[in-house]
Amino acid sequence: MDKRKNVWLAVSGIVEHNNQWLVVKKKYGGLKGKWSFPAGFVEEGETIDEAVKREVFEETGIVADVSGIAGIRSGVIRETISDNMIVFMMKAVGGELNPQESEISEVSFQTADALLKDRDSSLLIRFFLESTDTKGFSVHPLNPGDQFSYTSYKIFNMY
Repeated sequence: MDKRKNVWLAVSGIVEHNNQWLVVKKKYGGLKGKWSFPAGFVEEGETIDEAVKREVFEETGIVADVSGIAGIRSGVIRETISDNMIVFMMKAVGGELNPQESEISEVSFQTADALLKDRDSSLLIRFFLESTDTKGFSVHPLNPGDQFSYTSYKIFNMY
């Protein structure tokens, strides 16, 4: 079982409401101060769809339902840690914007155009918002920046 400690499974939600996208600014890590989609790790005893709904709500106060899978992000950190994230498409169905104070400095709904123009938007935001016209499966090797220490990084686009 010890070999599993370096295999991570995370989820992220691309939450749409009134042609705007739900984004957060984290207070820590490589995404500190950058707009990103709400995300976090799958916990024991929950499915991936339960995890993404929980993470979106915990980080933002927004209740959202899963409407599909946008893609999968998979990378290797320092040639040791397998870091995998399933990126879901979601629709906001309730709640109120309320950032999780311990982890999130800002939360908001923004237009795709505003996010694509903002220098503080993360690589995942840019990738998924720029590829919304693309249909079908494709693989994209990318570099999210040296601050993450990835030795391999790919996004599998599924829509």
